Amino acid sequence: MDPIEFLQRFTSIPTAPFREHLVMHAVDTFARSYRAIQVSRDEFGNTLLLRRGREKSKKPRLIFVAHLDHPGFVAEEMIGTNQLKADFRGGVMASFVMGARVKFFDAGREIDAKVIDVTSDADGRADFATLRVSEPVGPDAIGMFDVGEARIAKNRLHCRCCDDLAGAAAALVMLDGLASKPPKHDVGVLLTRGEEQGFIGAMASVLYPKLLRTTDRIISIECSAEQPVALQGNGVVLRVGDRTSIFDSSFSRFIFNSADALQKRDKTFKYQRALMPGGTCEATVFDAWGYTSAAICVPLGNYHNMDKPRERIAAEHVHLDDWNNMVRLFLEISRTIDRFDGTHAELKGRLMKRFEAYRHHFKIRGTVHAGA
Repeated sequence: MDPIEFLQRFTSIPTAPFREHLVMHAVDTFARSYRAIQVSRDEFGNTLLLRRGREKSKKPRLIFVAHLDHPGFVAEEMIGTNQLKADFRGGVMASFVMGARVKFFDAGREIDAKVIDVTSDADGRADFATLRVSEPVGPDAIGMFDVGEARIAKNRLHCRCCDDLAGAAAALVMLDGLASKPPKHDVGVLLTRGEEQGFIGAMASVLYPKLLRTTDRIISIECSAEQPVALQGNGVVLRVGDRTSIFDSSFSRFIFNSADALQKRDKTFKYQRALMPGGTCEATVFDAWGYTSAAICVPLGNYHNMDKPRERIAAEHVHLDDWNNMVRLFLEISRTIDRFDGTHAELKGRLMKRFEAYRHHFKIRGTVHAGA
């Protein structure tokens, strides 16, 4: 597999919240090429690709999670001969949507459209839209912002949907990488639906846990809005939290140690560690329901297709070095997850060594008992 070619092709697939069927078809096609990957799907359409480990073990599974949707339009009905009413799903400000060029994908046809009217919710985000279309569009067809085909320029992928198809693609490339060197223990990729409407697929996966186990170690994958402390080109981001919550401390530290060990072996590997407050990711859902959760992301340009400095719709973009480093980190974690015991034993050991080196300065007589 050529990872970059796969990334470019995968991020070109049309998708929208609750209209992820085209991406799901591509996922199924991918999985059929690997005998060791088991595919399961719950009643909501969330899909688990599980790579069994080479050792039979009852240790917790490692599950990467990415979502298959992106803000977009879903066609409702034609109004006359050349106007379409559509539902807009996902968080994009109505001021950006008004006047935007759109392409609908309907039974193999690509239909040009332009937004001529849009309503907004209480927060100013697009809600419903009226579009002028070049030909009739059938109900439920997917519409996405027309920002050109996926392309690579200046070592960046520019496309209509990095968030989160680029994240999902990284997880699939990781599964491909595990084929030649299987992990000791089970590693899976959970692909969810309806994230852009408020983590609906992730919520379904914890409320009706057909695919997950309470013991699973979960890593949420995202393309998260670039921040001053997490710039494109500076490496994959170890995400300690999002706008809503902070993730599991011991698991986040294990990921940090994994990244640090990888960098010591290979100086070309780059990573950053930051809280990414540009949005809330699915790790918050899993954390709230008691799962051991952490998150990894790459900095995203033009989050949700919004070029805010120019106040217009534009292609999202990610740095290819960051994306490649994310895949490398996924592989590192997958092959070393058996070392994570769910505690801070390593950190406590380091701290205790320092304490023992300096405790004599207290000049305390008698025995001092250390806490747990």
